[in-house]
Amino acid sequence: MSHSAPTALHLRNGGTSVVVDLTAPALIHWGPDLGDLSPEDLSSMVVAAQPQRVSGGIDQTPRLTLVPTAAAGWPGTPGFEGGRGGVVQGTVFSLASAEPRSTGATLHLVDEQRAIRLRVELDVGAAGLVTQRLTVVNDGVDDLVVQTLQPTFPLPWDATEILDTTGRHLRERSSQRHAFTFGTHVRESRRGRPGADATLLLAAGRPGFGFENGRVHGIHVAWSGNQRVLAERLPLGEALLAGGELTAWGEIVLGPGGEVSSPTVYGSWGEGLDQLAARFHDAWRARPQHPARPRPITLNTWEAVYFDHRLPKLLELADVAAGIGVERFVLDDGWFRHRRDDTAGLGDWYVDEGVWPDGLSPLADHVVGLGMEFGLWFEPEMVNPDSDVARAHPEWILRGRDELPPSARQQQVLNLANADAYAYILERMTEVLRTYPIAYVKWDHNRDLVDAATGPGGGSAVHAHTLAVYRLIDELKAVFPGLEIESCASGGARVDLGILDRSDRIWTSDCLDPVERLETQRYTALVVPPEMMGMHLTTPHVHSTGRTVSLAFSGAVALFGHFGIEWDLTTLEDRDRALVGEWVALARRVRPLVATGRLVTVDTTDPGLDVRGVVAADRDRAFFTIAQTQTLIASPAGRVRLPGLDPDRSYRVRLVTPGGVVQEPAQSPLPWAHHDTVLTGRQLAEAGIRPPVQNPQQAVVVELTA
Repeated sequence: MSHSAPTALHLRNGGTSVVVDLTAPALIHWGPDLGDLSPEDLSSMVVAAQPQRVSGGIDQTPRLTLVPTAAAGWPGTPGFEGGRGGVVQGTVFSLASAEPRSTGATLHLVDEQRAIRLRVELDVGAAGLVTQRLTVVNDGVDDLVVQTLQPTFPLPWDATEILDTTGRHLRERSSQRHAFTFGTHVRESRRGRPGADATLLLAAGRPGFGFENGRVHGIHVAWSGNQRVLAERLPLGEALLAGGELTAWGEIVLGPGGEVSSPTVYGSWGEGLDQLAARFHDAWRARPQHPARPRPITLNTWEAVYFDHRLPKLLELADVAAGIGVERFVLDDGWFRHRRDDTAGLGDWYVDEGVWPDGLSPLADHVVGLGMEFGLWFEPEMVNPDSDVARAHPEWILRGRDELPPSARQQQVLNLANADAYAYILERMTEVLRTYPIAYVKWDHNRDLVDAATGPGGGSAVHAHTLAVYRLIDELKAVFPGLEIESCASGGARVDLGILDRSDRIWTSDCLDPVERLETQRYTALVVPPEMMGMHLTTPHVHSTGRTVSLAFSGAVALFGHFGIEWDLTTLEDRDRALVGEWVALARRVRPLVATGRLVTVDTTDPGLDVRGVVAADRDRAFFTIAQTQTLIASPAGRVRLPGLDPDRSYRVRLVTPGGVVQEPAQSPLPWAHHDTVLTGRQLAEAGIRPPVQNPQQAVVVELTA
């Protein structure tokens, strides 16, 4: 065995191998575990990855290095751009040293001409999730502007199909696919938050990959401000995914000795999207701060009362909620000064004495006395111009011109990077949280950031503001241990692992229509563990779409997440209240699996049929939902598979939908639902069962017990 310096590093964990060619340095493999490799094996792999010189090209064919740059010959998107004196300067990084670990490495790169050091932190977690973070250090005597700093992940050459998501308010994370041809597919967010149209994951895989099968790789940028992700394919035999923060020129300036880090970028792969997603879920659940206790059944008051805050009504709603098993009662927007609608008061975080003459204690104490937790809505980053705080401190509002930026929901954005604005918000929230027994904050963020600068004529403040938001949440959590925070952003417009590392769930979408929610929840769960996704029962007449939906359909769609209710339960008859209570009871039975098990998404052939489930970690039991969104081509439908169980164990299969089987005529029952049906996991995965005959917008819940 050679005793010379190694030419490559092999990092292994969780079924994933990462191989780093130290001679470039370049990442030459990221994917399935390659097994034990000797130094000779690694050296040969390095040689096998090296390209030939080709006609019409530069004398040494450029490589996709860890931090590719134009000056080094890379013709694609660079991993680093920056400069001094108002210009972008050519940068070439070479490896100075490497600090390998069994499952990670820190690589120190340097460009001595430009007086720049760059640190690459590379790790492979226990779930096989790969993380990269780049840190730039200014070793020069003058300022260094950092324009681009984004980790790069190579792709297999046979990854020729792209999947990402887009959307809008009320329809976040809708999927789109297309061929991964030569060129660059770029997705940028310039909204000061990821935005409702952002892609949570940028993935590329073998053509036709689905949730169950097909090799696929994807990346996620854990950052809550402006960001960029891209997929690039070059006629050099190189394909890649890359992503990072999207900054304005001059937004990040490093003085001598200063440094800045990119957001952490996560890379996952799988044989199918479910396996890719499971790496995210397992890694996130292993964090020490991950919510460990059962997720409380939550009732939010918004669609029950809106701004109409009357104590008798809210006390009655709390009584009914407690009676059907709700565990957390959240008072939404409208409790603070001047807030009778959404045109005024935002930022005046004092309890409105006219609406709440005795403060929030009569409601909060009543809720706690019923055995529920009390939660409260805030929108700390926003302000109405018609508010005391905006009139007193117009300099706290983010703007780049003399006039205010275009308004949205009649509100503007506070610059939390301003020390005085930050101190005010921290003080007001701290005071409210100390005064009342608040266990939960619904933290809203109801508009994009437009012209978000430090003041008239100033530069972009998005980077500094985003870091200030993180710091504010961290400080509040330190002062109030056990406080849980939901990240809501006009629904799901700020869903990323940067904000989710500091909060306890996200509000998946303001749209509670189960027809729309099926797609939103499916693609949000590619990254976000389901127990951190708020999923609520809706009123039968859906506020956001005008559809009328059944309780069974709404309940089934909300079941595999953090279950809750958005409904004025006081309007229900006793029979209907009892039925909602049955759904709450079922959600309590399902939630241990939601929080620890594996999500299963079945690739069905009929677009009107949605089959998904959650399987216990030990595969001892599972729940599946069979939902129908439209009429099917075949009726009765063909059999549906229920994969993910232990193929060699037998499972009892039964319907557990509260309220009974949907649309089952007495003369034509669903045969397996009326027998003691026992099938092996292999039979369920390969042969399946007949779904019930259903009308559109109906669903059933199936329980499988070993």
